[in-house]
Amino acid sequence: MPSHRDEESAHLCLGRLVNRFGDDNERVMALIGLMKEADATDDATLEVVLKEYEALLQENPTNIPIVKRRVALLRSIGRIPDAVTALTGLLDFSPTDSEAWSELSDIYFSQGLYSQAIFALEEVLVLQPNAWNNRGAAPHVHQIGIGDQNDSAKQLAEALKRFCRSIELCDDYLRGYYGLKLTTTQLLNDPPKPSKQAESDGLSPPNLSTLQKLDGLATEKLGEITRRFTAGERGWRGFEEAEIVAARELLEKSSSTTVR
Repeated sequence: MPSHRDEESAHLCLGRLVNRFGDDNERVMALIGLMKEADATDDATLEVVLKEYEALLQENPTNIPIVKRRVALLRSIGRIPDAVTALTGLLDFSPTDSEAWSELSDIYFSQGLYSQAIFALEEVLVLQPNAWNNRGAAPHVHQIGIGDQNDSAKQLAEALKRFCRSIELCDDYLRGYYGLKLTTTQLLNDPPKPSKQAESDGLSPPNLSTLQKLDGLATEKLGEITRRFTAGERGWRGFEEAEIVAARELLEKSSSTTVR
């Protein structure tokens, strides 16, 4: 929870922005709305803020900062279908908004609509082809969204390809190596049945030798990251503690399985 002093500072900063740019500036309007959301103490107050957003959008439907605040508020109060409708409406007049596509993908994913989530995330990758964090998110959705056995080979191969691309773009991308390790382990321990559809699409998993090399690469890099982070080495402190713990547990699990 923010302290009283934090709230005072936020209001002070907002006041200076209003004085500098005016309260009719679109970004300032969104910040004013955000402040009202933060100050709200119940759902009824949030509904009032929502109505204010809708009134502003009646005057200017293309006010993107307000559209995004409305989407965020709709999602926070559980009105998911309305949030999706608002996002798709935004993307109709601003189809290159990668932030909106990413939010839409996250909403679809949270609702278990994996094919829609993948589609939206693909749009993000088109707009931001060198963003390794998005490259790492896409295969995760592919993995979670694996359906029947006939489709798993294609999905795992797609996930593998995308994890490899994410670590190619960022050599120390922990989540990329983590995903790569998970995928290679699954393919090595429980390889899916060959799929004619996957083969025709060029998305069959690589051969055993390649999988073993990729697994070794992921294992080595995860070991290095966890070791150097734990040692507190300069330049290796920017990872989240939870990610390091998860990586260490994955390595330990893999090691114990190998010993058996």
